[in-house]
Amino acid sequence: MTAQIRLGADIGGTFTDIALEVLGRIHSTKVLTSYAAPEQSILDGIDIVLAEAGVGYGDLEIVIHGTTLATNALIERRGARTAFVTTEGFRDVIEMRTESRFDQYDLNLRLPTPLVAREDRFTVAGRIGADGQELAPLDETALAAIADRIAAGGFGAVAIGFIHSYMNPAHEDRARAIIATRVALPISISSEVSPQMREFERFNTVCANAYVRPQMADYLGRLQVRLKEKGARCPVFMIHSGGGLISVETAAEFPVRLVESGPAGGAIFAADVARRFGIAKVVSYDMGGTTAKICLIEDFAPKTARSFEVARTARFAKGSGMPISIPVIEMIEIGAGGGSIAWVDAMGRIQTGPESAGSEPGPACYQRGGKRPAITDADLVLGKIDPDNFAGGAIVLSTAKAEAAILRDVGDRLNIAATPAAFGICEVVDENMANAARVHAVENGKAISDNIMVAFGGAAPLHAARLCEKLGIDQCLIPAGAGVGSAIGFLKAPFGYEALASRITRLSDLVPAEVNALLDGLKATATGFVRAGTDGVIRREITAYMRYVGQGWEIPVALPDRPFTAADVAALRNSFRQNYARFFGRAIDGQGDGQGGLEIEIVTFAVRAEDIRPAPDRHVLTLGRTEASASISRPVFDPARGRALPTSIVDRSSLAPGARLCGPAVVVERETSTVVTSSFDVVMQDDGSLLLVRKEATE
Repeated sequence: MTAQIRLGADIGGTFTDIALEVLGRIHSTKVLTSYAAPEQSILDGIDIVLAEAGVGYGDLEIVIHGTTLATNALIERRGARTAFVTTEGFRDVIEMRTESRFDQYDLNLRLPTPLVAREDRFTVAGRIGADGQELAPLDETALAAIADRIAAGGFGAVAIGFIHSYMNPAHEDRARAIIATRVALPISISSEVSPQMREFERFNTVCANAYVRPQMADYLGRLQVRLKEKGARCPVFMIHSGGGLISVETAAEFPVRLVESGPAGGAIFAADVARRFGIAKVVSYDMGGTTAKICLIEDFAPKTARSFEVARTARFAKGSGMPISIPVIEMIEIGAGGGSIAWVDAMGRIQTGPESAGSEPGPACYQRGGKRPAITDADLVLGKIDPDNFAGGAIVLSTAKAEAAILRDVGDRLNIAATPAAFGICEVVDENMANAARVHAVENGKAISDNIMVAFGGAAPLHAARLCEKLGIDQCLIPAGAGVGSAIGFLKAPFGYEALASRITRLSDLVPAEVNALLDGLKATATGFVRAGTDGVIRREITAYMRYVGQGWEIPVALPDRPFTAADVAALRNSFRQNYARFFGRAIDGQGDGQGGLEIEIVTFAVRAEDIRPAPDRHVLTLGRTEASASISRPVFDPARGRALPTSIVDRSSLAPGARLCGPAVVVERETSTVVTSSFDVVMQDDGSLLLVRKEATE
């Protein structure tokens, strides 16, 4: 049975977003994030929406939470001091990385510093082979001595990663048992956190899990206690990076799965909008207070991957970040949010981010002690934001402080006034986001202009029209509740989990019984996590990641959800060749049968299980039936014209379905404002969404 009173809470770097669904109606709010006690921001927001809806904590049936705390801890290096125990001879894997260099001609290449310092990495004799057999026994005496050193070393967590443990976890299991008898610390093992081939990615992922585990466990424990003290009796679930829900207990044990959990909710929100309107190609644009995220959504589903990077040292450059090897919704993220700091570099160029003013002290216009100019300051100076009606009037903004900060750090350095300096700041951040979108589309073999944009987050509606101008996109949807889109996306998320295991198996050597035994275990694991949250119907997707023998990476191939037989080998071979041709233009000659052709192998099996969510009501995009007008206007800088234009100011709630308002205009609401540049008109849709339509596209 579907819960009727559901709450989603998304902690961001600047704002905490709360969305409460009561019998299908959404009540939402935004409050500034408290860094010292993030759970207090959630409770403050819950108090607001509960009062608005006329219900209490005891009426809540489910709380769904996503957070950037794990991501921020990795980026800002605020995790626990971690001891890493690994196989003798592999102490420096996380520092040596791989042979790949994202910029092979840069002699001063700068890569992320390993999470675990070299003096905190310990090696022990013992070896598991590539096919899972024990080549050398684990040195338990040496391991006990290492445990004693860890106990005396002031560590906060332990990570264990042995070579080929994804094939046979026996040594890691035994090492955890020995260390646990001597240290009272959380211990993470790679065969549970990321049972996939490639030791650098696997070792880094288990280190990351251990690194953030004490902090996240402490936070999640405090949140549950505070909710119970308030009278809540409902379960708390977390949204993971792959877009599904898991129990808070699982999240505390595997917090690395929470990295990118907030952005995952945004992608689910955009996918739900795409399904609602039947739009097959969507690019979601999520801009909050600290970052901006771009995600491609095809056939109503976000693109997914088995790994991603955080803390990239070179913008957009794959290989320059810290790899996390877990299932994830694939997107590109840059430090471009409302709180991103603007500055001028040594060459006299305006730059924005990645440093953010966050919520403490916040942009200069917040009047909370911030002195440096942020994107929000530039938006305010350009007239996009009403200083007296920001966040529903909860925060009174100072235009004078915003202008002073922009002049001091940007305008005076470039010898220009505050308004052109603010325009330059916004143009830079918009072009950075446009470049990110282009790169992400090209990497996936797509044309960005073929998509309809879905924009959400507190800052995205302010910049979406200009971004569409730069990308050649003709239509952009701003859904109802866009300002808290990720939190609403949490309410749309299924209970879901993906279990993976690497087992390198050539098709010519494949034994169906062994494959079925492996898949049965993965199905039980994935289904077990889902069953912890729902008794509904569960859908499973089985995937084999395959390649030609000798290649360095794999492509996904769908498998039927039934027992595997010898007769399926030929069908699997053909499916691989078809998928390979779809990815790369054509399959490599040869049948892959081991008899003169190129051999094909399976590297990793994956099982994703999720409950089936009800389909949303369907709507049809309308280009408008009636012309709307506004009684209020103010000057707003229009980037296409390069000057301020008289701009209609309309409250979103005053627009009836089918009403079309000619740009330039600003449509205001409590959580955000939608800026409609002179190139666009805006049309209210039947479901409360706003559709930006390029004028020449409909003339």
